[in-house]
Amino acid sequence: MLLAKAQPQASFVRSIGLADLVLIAGVGIILLPTMIQVARFNWTTEQGGHGPIVLATGAWLLWRELRSSQADRRPGNLLFGTMLIVPFLAVYGLARVTGILEIEAIAMYSALISGLYLLLGGKLLRSIWFPLMYLALALPPPDSVVAAITQPIKIAISQWAVSLLHALGYPIASSGVTIQIAQFELLVAAACAGLNSIISLGAICLFYGYLRHRSNFLSFAVIALSVIPIAVFSNFVRVIILILITYYMGESAAQGFLHDFAGLTMFAVALVTVFVIDSIFTRVLHLRTGRSAQ
Repeated sequence: MLLAKAQPQASFVRSIGLADLVLIAGVGIILLPTMIQVARFNWTTEQGGHGPIVLATGAWLLWRELRSSQADRRPGNLLFGTMLIVPFLAVYGLARVTGILEIEAIAMYSALISGLYLLLGGKLLRSIWFPLMYLALALPPPDSVVAAITQPIKIAISQWAVSLLHALGYPIASSGVTIQIAQFELLVAAACAGLNSIISLGAICLFYGYLRHRSNFLSFAVIALSVIPIAVFSNFVRVIILILITYYMGESAAQGFLHDFAGLTMFAVALVTVFVIDSIFTRVLHLRTGRSAQ
């Protein structure tokens, strides 16, 4: 008796039709002008320098997740999707006219997610939730929000650094936004400028955590929740290095090549800290699992 072979489900790539290509072309019309502006005015700054890397790795991850997803592609509810996409497009058009890039980028991305819902459906969209969230990190956040979050952290980091070095016997003190060490002055804003890269550090940690623990939500959540403490700690190390460079080598050295070196050190410290936290938690998890199995 012969059994009919089950027909393999068509992959997402093979299921793309002419209507989808037209929709993709429309997406490009909305996407390209905004992303060109983002590349010109945000990705050329220290705060947004991670953008091209996030875009490239996020696009690769999105393509991989779409190809491997087992979720069925069923277009979303037309009424619900329209109610989502129309307001976002209206905000996008208004922000485009007024030149508010941050709002324009957020509205553009929200409209694209709504379009993906109409194209792919909610089930498939949920299966690619991380690449969509990760790609949003390539967009510029509102400056007022970043300043409100980072300013208290900058002040706290500078105070911790001054307290530590003072306890170690260095002639250092702080007054307002100024750090005084020996005959040199260092502005808190300049010393803690690396905190502007908090999104970059967060993107690196999240990308690593997802690739390593995509099937273990608890381990991924631990790394995700560690992003802010890791960013604060690595910037604390960076501030200590810059203050010591200023003390031993002068202000010109601290503002030159060694300033960039301190930034690279900050990223290295962040990566090592992620690896250490991941290793410790994995070992603890394995020990608990082993004891439970006994």
